[in-house]
Amino acid sequence: MASGMADEKAKARIEKQINENLRRVYEETLTEEIPDRFRDLLAKLKEKESGK
Repeated sequence: MASGMADEKAKARIEKQINENLRRVYEETLTEEIPDRFRDLLAKLKEKESGK
């Protein structure tokens, strides 16, 4: 029984660490600058759409 509880605690710690890392990477991604080539592409798409 004690082994089962230890396994559950270890699993919970690992899941917590994974969740924290995923949140950190997500937050970092949100603050990244959009590359110029994507901005240019978006501008072209908007021009094309407004020209309809």
